[in-house]
Amino acid sequence: MTDLFIIFSMSLLTFALYAWDKHLAVFGKTRIPEFVLLVFSFIGGAFGALCAMVLFRHKTKHLTFKICVPLFLFLQLAADILYRTKIIEL
Repeated sequence: MTDLFIIFSMSLLTFALYAWDKHLAVFGKTRIPEFVLLVFSFIGGAFGALCAMVLFRHKTKHLTFKICVPLFLFLQLAADILYRTKIIEL
């Protein structure tokens, strides 16, 4: 149960970061660095990042985000499946 809470929390936080960055972009303010957005996507927030990209149409023209975020989500899902089926142990 704890691992689901962590993934949910990271996705929610990452979604909020992408939403805030979109808000900053619309109003011409200083933005969140792309590296930070990608790091949060990588460390567990890929689902939230992908949802924000689709919902807010944010970072969808950047090839790095179009490739990395779905790849991170795939890796996170694969790791979760392997962990739950006891193929890998942490």
